[in-house]
Amino acid sequence: MIKWGISSGTPADAYYEIRSDCTDDVPKSKFKIKAGKTLSVRKWQAAFNPDGCLDIVSVLSRIQKGGVHPTVRGEVWEFLLGCFDPRSTFDEREEIRQIRRLQYARWKEECKEMDSHVGSGKVITAPLITEDGRPIKDPLVLLEATSNQNTSEGASTSSHNGIEVDESAECITDKQIIEWKLTLHQIGLDVLRTDRTMVFYENKENLSKLWDILAVYAWIDKDVGYCQGMSDLCSPMIVLLNDEADAFWCFEKLMRRLRGNFRCTDQSVGVANQLQHLASIIQVLDPKLHDHLETLGGGDYLFAFRMFMVLFRREVSLRKLMAQFPFQFSWLQVCSRKREKNCYKKLEDWMILLGY
Repeated sequence: MIKWGISSGTPADAYYEIRSDCTDDVPKSKFKIKAGKTLSVRKWQAAFNPDGCLDIVSVLSRIQKGGVHPTVRGEVWEFLLGCFDPRSTFDEREEIRQIRRLQYARWKEECKEMDSHVGSGKVITAPLITEDGRPIKDPLVLLEATSNQNTSEGASTSSHNGIEVDESAECITDKQIIEWKLTLHQIGLDVLRTDRTMVFYENKENLSKLWDILAVYAWIDKDVGYCQGMSDLCSPMIVLLNDEADAFWCFEKLMRRLRGNFRCTDQSVGVANQLQHLASIIQVLDPKLHDHLETLGGGDYLFAFRMFMVLFRREVSLRKLMAQFPFQFSWLQVCSRKREKNCYKKLEDWMILLGY
């Protein structure tokens, strides 16, 4: 639940309500709305010309000075993440938005044909299929995901490695479908653990949106699929954008930058290069700290693995992240557009650590 109409000087935390039983466990953000500095609704609207082209330079400057007002964060993030070109017009963006919504609807329908739980408003937390493609007859799944369907009557079952298998259901042979369906319950388990301190996720509809988006993404990006941590990266999009398709495309744009973090092989992990860069930087900037970590056996810097994997998402609360991300993405926009040497020098280490 998001609160509106909060005055200048108020901590932006006030816009993202925390459950009463969790207030002591969630640290408060130091970011405050600053009149004249924060990118307000009025300043945001004034940054567009009559056709709808955005003065991205003034917007980025304002973000660096005082962040983004919570009421326009969703719209601003769409530009910062690259969903829209600042030079596009209102009509062009609306056309692109509608095309993307239709594409997401097609992908979601494709997933729903493979598994009816997609789009059902439920979150699956138990396996649906065995590794050899045999559907699992699991009462927990039936109760949780298809409680409105009387699917358990008259079905023959057998035990397969201790798991009750539905013999009446057709065995799946497509390896890609099997692999995708094997991830669905893991997505559900992670969704239920994501930002559980927020009142926003007490609404089951918001939980199901998060599950559906991650399920669809796991299908369309078959090289990466779903990995733990993606739910943390997708959650802010659900909070900021009301439309599920719009939230999906914001997440998809973010994953274009970060998907390498989730690609692991037998020889290396996705963030290995970033860990090596971190070790090199610390060795130069703080040799004593580097030597101390070497002494403790932490010279490989694996303690920073999770930090880089999901952009410090687990190290800070969602409320802090809402204020922090626009600063990161706005700096990246500045560098990509201006290509100035002094800008690159200032951000070189930061961008290397984040893997951009």
